[in-house]
Amino acid sequence: MNRTTVLGSASRQGWGELTQWPLLGRVLRWRHARTTAQTVLLLLAGLVLYDGFFGPSLAPKNLAGTLPWVHWRGFVVLALLLAGNLFCFACPFMLPRRLAQQLFRPTRSWPRWLPGKWVAITLLVGFFWAYEAFDLWASPLLTAWVALAYFVAAFVIDGFFRGAAFCKHVCPIGQFNFVGSLLSPTEVRIRDASMCQRCQTKDCIRGRFDANQRLVQRGCELGLYQPAKIGNLDCTFCLDCLHACPYGNVGIRWRLPLKAEMDPETLRSGIGHLHTRPDWATLVLVLVALGFLNAFGMVSPVYRFLEWLSQTLHISSEPALLAIVFVGALAALALAIGLASQLTRVLAPVPGPRWVATRFVYTLAPLGFGMWSAHYLFHFFTGALTLLPLAQQFVLDLTGQAILGQPAWHLASLLPIATTTDLVLIVLALGYFGSLVWTMQLAKRYRLGLLAILPWIGLQTGLFVVGIWLLGQPMEMRGTLLG
Repeated sequence: MNRTTVLGSASRQGWGELTQWPLLGRVLRWRHARTTAQTVLLLLAGLVLYDGFFGPSLAPKNLAGTLPWVHWRGFVVLALLLAGNLFCFACPFMLPRRLAQQLFRPTRSWPRWLPGKWVAITLLVGFFWAYEAFDLWASPLLTAWVALAYFVAAFVIDGFFRGAAFCKHVCPIGQFNFVGSLLSPTEVRIRDASMCQRCQTKDCIRGRFDANQRLVQRGCELGLYQPAKIGNLDCTFCLDCLHACPYGNVGIRWRLPLKAEMDPETLRSGIGHLHTRPDWATLVLVLVALGFLNAFGMVSPVYRFLEWLSQTLHISSEPALLAIVFVGALAALALAIGLASQLTRVLAPVPGPRWVATRFVYTLAPLGFGMWSAHYLFHFFTGALTLLPLAQQFVLDLTGQAILGQPAWHLASLLPIATTTDLVLIVLALGYFGSLVWTMQLAKRYRLGLLAILPWIGLQTGLFVVGIWLLGQPMEMRGTLLG
């Protein structure tokens, strides 16, 4: 079977194969599609950096004070929920990283004493603590420095280590996208398993070489061998495997979200077994806790709580108080998971609480991402239209002339507040439903009764109620002149 035969077979599969759509499929199959998308976002990132360093200090009137914290975050979760991991596909940080690889030709492997996701987990916690402690959302200058640090980190790390070390081990945004893509409706995967069994070159993982053994197309740098790849975890949607496969046997297909990832004991290429990966389990725990913490930091009760905590502990430093809150929230969720695991151990004949925790902790991921999505979409829908006055203000500051008109600062909400509130509650409820379904599927997988999984259903329900309460509180209208 050759490339033409496989593509012909794929074209008969209808609309389920995105890479075979009339226009979109041609774009996705185009070798320079990703570079083009990355270049567009790089130019946009350049504008954000320029405005952050030299533009207005008032965040709602600055691209760096609004685009990253309102529009970009909203588009990221919308893309993950409706399409797939589009930000990693179009990530502008990868262009300097590619330049570093060409300049330095790194051969060093990522150090074994820094395995898996531990660096990224540490950076995630540190970033969101700094976000609240130093009000990054209110400081275009600090936002610009963070973005610049990201570009420098990608350049340095992938100029020193071979492969996609930055994406796989360091990038906090990438880890957020990997876990969020559990709920994505698309997946990069093979079309014909028998074709992969007959393939001798394994170009999708090794890359494709010319007659002189020069690399002409990278394979998957994150170590995901397509025939053994399961779901979207660690997949950046780079499509290198699609372009490397000489038989056209890799495509992007629609799928039922969560279905491929529900069994933690499935062997996954590049990952192994999830139940043996404490870093992945910790990543899920941290992202769930941070999802609720980040929303809590934007509602009015947080100020009363911090004031009470300050008086109780006799600590006046806000960064120190927030560090205590972060550590406390992470510890509380870890304790709740441990308690649920112990109760399941008591209620069912399972090996032990650790066995339970390393399998059931992943069921919290849909609910956690539901909280992130509800929060980010609230800010997006209440501030989406500020994109126009921001562009008007930027051009006015740059040229001194109102070429696009005077900034229309009255523009803000895309939807009425009541509609936005209803919508984000639905998003949170869908995440809760996903967690329940995953829990029941694991119960079926391990032949556990309803009583044995009640502790996990109780934990998920408790978090869901907390999420409803958070979304019902007055939330700061960040990114607009209203808050």
